[in-house]
Amino acid sequence: MFRTIHKAIHGVAWLMAVIGGLTLAILILMICLSILGREASDLLHSAWMQSTAPGLAQSLLDAGVGPIYGDYELVVAGMAFSVFCFLGWCQITAGHATVDVFTASLSQQKLRWLQMFIEILFAVALVYVAIQLYEGMTTLQRRRSTTFLLQYPLWWNYAVALVPAIATAVIAVYMAIVRIVEAFTNQTLVASAGADH
Repeated sequence: MFRTIHKAIHGVAWLMAVIGGLTLAILILMICLSILGREASDLLHSAWMQSTAPGLAQSLLDAGVGPIYGDYELVVAGMAFSVFCFLGWCQITAGHATVDVFTASLSQQKLRWLQMFIEILFAVALVYVAIQLYEGMTTLQRRRSTTFLLQYPLWWNYAVALVPAIATAVIAVYMAIVRIVEAFTNQTLVASAGADH
């Protein structure tokens, strides 16, 4: 039973991380295209290009050569979504960076209790973040705030980030329960990968 539940939650976390990675790759591509467009626009507006080939320069500008309109606003929304997608994977694999200078000499049982305490703190923090995202979203819905350039409702950014934030909070609560069981039974249910430094 436990293995089935863990496999399902692990699969959701993995899928979220893949979606977050794809979103991040798209954002990077968009930023690169926007920078290239901005540089091309500057070149097309330059005195040299306007005196050398004004017709070509104007045709390219009319065709839309330039920065991606509202790129900053899209990056803000996409980055929040990506971060929450990655956090779930970090929770399920215990992939947070650890510094074991003070814990290297602790017994396995004491490490389990410490890990349980840390996972509970993570769970509380991530549930709180999800709740605050929801509160922020509903506040912005009531205010009818919009982004500056694209003029889409600002609460959409919160709604997009809220979905992986809730999933991450559920994963964090699950991992806290796993670590509590491990601490009380003195056995390992889920191995910690960790990112030791």
